[in-house]
Parts: sequence; C-alpha cells; structure tokens
Amino acid sequence: MRHALLRLAALAFAALLAFAAWIAWFVVTPVGLGTSPTDFSIRRGSGLRVATRQIVEAGIAMPAWKFNLLGRLLSSETKIKAGSYEVTAGVTPWQLMQKITQGDFAQSEVVFIEGWTFRQVRAALDAHAFVRHDSTPLSDAELMRRLGADVAFPEGQFFPDTYLFGKGESDLNILERAYHAMQKRLQSAWQQRAPDSPLAGPYEALILASIVEKETGQASERQLIAGVFVNRLRAGMKLQTDPAVIYGIGETFDGNLRKRDLVTDTPFNTYTRTGLPPHPIALPGQASLLAAVNPAKTDAMYFVARGDGTSVFSRSLDEHSRAVSKYQKGGR
Repeated sequence: MRHALLRLAALAFAALLAFAAWIAWFVVTPVGLGTSPTDFSIRRGSGLRVATRQIVEAGIAMPAWKFNLLGRLLSSETKIKAGSYEVTAGVTPWQLMQKITQGDFAQSEVVFIEGWTFRQVRAALDAHAFVRHDSTPLSDAELMRRLGADVAFPEGQFFPDTYLFGKGESDLNILERAYHAMQKRLQSAWQQRAPDSPLAGPYEALILASIVEKETGQASERQLIAGVFVNRLRAGMKLQTDPAVIYGIGETFDGNLRKRDLVTDTPFNTYTRTGLPPHPIALPGQASLLAAVNPAKTDAMYFVARGDGTSVFSRSLDEHSRAVSKYQKGGR
C-alpha cells in the first residue's frame, strides 16, 4: 500500500513537472505573426476569453485555449485593459499577457499648430491613419454639443499641442482633450488679467489672443502688439488687422490681400467695423493668451511689418505712414 502511494505521488509529481515544463515552453515560445508589426484592439468590457479571440482574429497565431489558461493561472481575467496594441516578431505569450494587463498601448500622436484654423485641425485628424473618424458626419455645432461646449462655433477652441493617443481612438476624444486644455489655460490666463483690461470676458480674450497669434511669430513682440490693439479698443478705433480680413475672405483667398478686400465689408473686416471680430480666427498658444490679458503698456497705436518677422511700432499716424513708406514700398 505504501509503495502504491509513493508511486502515485511520484507520478503526480512527474505530471506536475511535465505540466510546468509545458507551460514554461508555451509562455516563452514566440507567437506567429502574419506581419510585423501587427496591430490589434481590445474593445471596452472585454474579458480574457473575448480579448483572446480579438487577438487571434487580428492574425496572431497561438492556441487560444492555452493563452486563456495562462491568463487564469495568472489571475488575469479581470485585469484586461481595453485599447490599441502593437506587437513585433519574437513576442511571447508571456509578454503579450503582460502587455494587455498593464495597458502597454500602441500610441500615435497628432499635432495642432499655433495659428491653425479649425479647418486645418479637422484636416489633420481626417488625414491621420490611426484616428477613428467619428466627427466626419457632424456639423460644427453638433460636434461642439458632443464635446459639451457652451459655444456653437469651434474656431480657436482647441489648445495647440501634441496629443498622444491609442491607435484607433476616436477623433472626438482627441478634440475633447484639446477643448478642455484650452478652457483650462484660458481661464487661468483670465485670472491673471490686468486690472484695467477692456476685455469683457474670457471669450473676448480668446478672440484677441487669436489675432495676436496670427500677427507675429516673434515672442518678444506679442505683448506690444496686444498693447496696440488694446489701445485701439479703448480709443474706439478700428483694429485694422489683416489676418482677420483674410479669415473673412475664407478659402478663396489667393495669398494677395488687395485694397478692394479692405473695403469689402464682412463680419471680420476690421477696416470697416470697430471692435473685435465675432469669434476667434485661429488657435492661440499660451504666450498669446497671456499677452492678450496682460498687454504691454505702450503709447503705440500702429505697427507695420519690416519684412524680416519683426515690426515697427508708432505712436502717431505720421510716424506710421513713414514706416509704411519705408518697409512696404509699392504696397497698397
């Protein structure tokens, strides 16, 4: 009897060793890939068995039941992270299990540039191969409602930055992050506004910041340019900013701003209308937001581009006319 029990124990131990060796062999043997790299996605709410099926259906060759068994042995059934993943040749089941339980997502990025219009933002998202294009059928107003925004028009509402995302993520998610990033920075800037600011609220600050963004790429001039526009707002003068006029012309603008464009009235023609345009004309960056709410204290009422990226600032129309004659000969 004792010998029989010992024999059974030995057999059980040998079976256990064999099982352990079999598991060890499986977990360290690379899976088969149709192509390298291979992308796959795990949908929200997927448990281990469903996630395994999605992995195999993506072209990753391995016995699904063995992978499920590995997950149960590691108590991974409730640790699966939804998202988009990427694996390359040589990946093992062990590494694959670690990837989907730790959320080691495959990431891509999209960049929104300071000074872009919303049309350019949508074009960048539409052209991105790894973005899910859920916003395509939506109007601007419907899109903003989906984002929970309190404005119907999207221009200037998204903070220019680099946004990382998992492959296959909805463009609405990316836009929502950019929208909230802008709201956070705009509110922070508004809290830092100069006590004598003539701007009526954060939205007007956003509009002015978008104009400042388009008027110069020189960091040292942003506050001066904002100071000129604030001086003009206080004096009831027209802003006379070309980027707003160009925005009002729209997609038909051919790169040449003509005198007739300056006298053709549109809601954005700051040569024919006083005050700020009805909404932003571009995405302002952080520096332009801060310049709009804290402009330089200056006597300048005019500025003109030198042609090298910098501007000449003038206090009087006579000074400004001389600067225009010097730096924009043959102009309008």
